[in-house]
Amino acid sequence: MEHQGQIGGGGAPALSVRSTRPEVPAGAGSGVPAPRPPALRARAAAMLQRQGAVVALMVVCVFGFARYEAFATPENLLNVLRQNSMLGFVALGMTMVILTGGIDLSVGSVLAVAGIVAAKLSGQGTLVAIAGGLAAGALLGTLNGVLITRARIQPFIVTLAMMIAARGVALGVTGENSVRVDRAAAGFLWLGRGRIVGIPVPVVLAALAFVVGWIVLRYTRFGRYVYAAGDNQDAARLLGLKVDRVLIATYAISGLLAAMAGIVLAGRLGAGQPVAGTGWELDAIAAVVVGGTLLSGGQGGVGSTVVGVLLLGVIFNLFNLEGTITPWWQGVLRGVFLLGVVVIQSRLQKRATHGH
Repeated sequence: MEHQGQIGGGGAPALSVRSTRPEVPAGAGSGVPAPRPPALRARAAAMLQRQGAVVALMVVCVFGFARYEAFATPENLLNVLRQNSMLGFVALGMTMVILTGGIDLSVGSVLAVAGIVAAKLSGQGTLVAIAGGLAAGALLGTLNGVLITRARIQPFIVTLAMMIAARGVALGVTGENSVRVDRAAAGFLWLGRGRIVGIPVPVVLAALAFVVGWIVLRYTRFGRYVYAAGDNQDAARLLGLKVDRVLIATYAISGLLAAMAGIVLAGRLGAGQPVAGTGWELDAIAAVVVGGTLLSGGQGGVGSTVVGVLLLGVIFNLFNLEGTITPWWQGVLRGVFLLGVVVIQSRLQKRATHGH
């Protein structure tokens, strides 16, 4: 404890008198542990933010193995991967968009449009159908990017408008009816139903897409630009980065990957459906956020999204195996789960940033 006084009078300089009793560290001898250093708490929060989804996935899988005999069967595990592979395409594109600090609410509708275009072109051959579907998705994604960068409209507004408009086009062109895939387009159907060495083709394609996405974001100049744009767009512009080009390319990639999901889904169902992909934009955002990518941009990556997709897929598979949770209540649980993850992520981010 420190005591101070003054010696001397009038204009004499004040002198400080300090007690010679040694200071005792906080908590010492009192049985109360000293507080953890802020830096240690910040590191722990940052690690939990990065690896929390992995830990949660492990816990959920252990629970599934212990409670449900059918969970560990190869058929069920492959079914989980196949069911979520198409969402994986959409989530991969969403990851790149969110890393730039944006959002893409149109991916579900773009998926439907691409599936319908591909199904309509299937009579002209598999390659034409795939090329047409991918082109449609890339075009819509590019339009999103152009409106965001040139018209300076918020991504939420632009992609919300695109979501509504593209869904209307899908319903109007088809008359709200499915468009059958031509049976002659065997390669088209194989994309959704085939297997490679016993592994469903959609799973193989999604895995390849994630590998390519990981390489692009980690080892290419474009990947560095994506992170720079998400971290601080103004600073990136001052450094000479063509931020607008990066954003347009990112939304185009998101549209392209959503289109790939639509094509694979059409191949699996044997038809392009105007209602396909409804609500997938929310599932994709949930997978990205649950994995640990920040909605504010600049932090996260492909590996985090893979974990997020698998975690959500396993949780919903457990819901189905339980058999007592209706689809409506599953939706409620999805919302509660996503909200909880966002709140936890926000708190961890603050601790990692401020150290308390």
